[in-house]
Amino acid sequence: MTSAMDRELREAPERVRALLAAHHRPYRELARALRRDPPAFLVTIARGSSDHAATYAATLFGILAGRPTASLPPSLITRYGARPELRAALALAISQSGQSPDLCTVLEYARDGGARCAALVNDTASPLAALGHHVLPQAAGPERSVAATKSVLCTMAGIALLAALWSEDEGLRTALGTLPDRLAEALACDWSAALAPLETASSLFVVARGPALGIAREIALKCKETAGLHAEAVSAAEVRHGPRAALGRGVPVLALAFEDPGGADSRAFAAEVAAAGGSVLTAAVAPGPGLHLPLPPPLHPLLDPLAALQAFYPLAEALARARGRDPDRPPGLAKVTRTV
Repeated sequence: MTSAMDRELREAPERVRALLAAHHRPYRELARALRRDPPAFLVTIARGSSDHAATYAATLFGILAGRPTASLPPSLITRYGARPELRAALALAISQSGQSPDLCTVLEYARDGGARCAALVNDTASPLAALGHHVLPQAAGPERSVAATKSVLCTMAGIALLAALWSEDEGLRTALGTLPDRLAEALACDWSAALAPLETASSLFVVARGPALGIAREIALKCKETAGLHAEAVSAAEVRHGPRAALGRGVPVLALAFEDPGGADSRAFAAEVAAAGGSVLTAAVAPGPGLHLPLPPPLHPLLDPLAALQAFYPLAEALARARGRDPDRPPGLAKVTRTV
């Protein structure tokens, strides 16, 4: 029987197409406001997959808009009573449901403190959306599987749209028009060869850098969430500052080797591990070290990681089944998480 996760992940290309075609206005309005009165910095307010999208946002806003972006831990405010100065910031809250009390508390704090506030949400009638000066729709449609897929890709596409409009980057804007087709191509990329090494693995390192690091974190989360496989996302630079020592023959490495500087670093690390006899899986357009996980042709260095995530999601669903789990019902988890 087809899972809800599988049905929803396959909707992503058309949901992204609808987002880009029909929901430009709120993104354009925020971009104009940011060009007219640029924030000194940005803070993101998110958890889980949404926080991985925030990591992706930090890279894009840094590269294209020259603005540092930091993830603001809600507990600083909700549990420890900190009062950070956010008056010069854009506070961007990201959530599929928009229901979590801690995210709402922090965005309300930022708004009351004079920050410009935006909520990037799937439910635009949610409490979180009500707190934003700007509401950016994910436009993913109803998502019932506990494991978020199409909403994550829509969120990242929305972030790329905002970054392109804010920075007036015509190359990225043009590439975004082709993104839905590239995601559809990614769905046809067969990653099933990874099932054999991952079905019996006890852990996994996902190695990436730059725009792909947030995607690596999302891949690691989905391995834990759906398949019960412990996975850790590590920067291709940071892995050499300690994590490398934890690699053993029973710990595969999944390297995201895109056609950009960070991808080259990931490929180099994968080659090093493979030369030492380690188990390596390399996601790339052309074969690289170890087992090749194919990707569609490059579109844009800031968008290619989204195609890899689309190619990975069917593997996550199949891996859950291979490891004896129901991808729609991860133990101990619910679709809407209400942390405080």
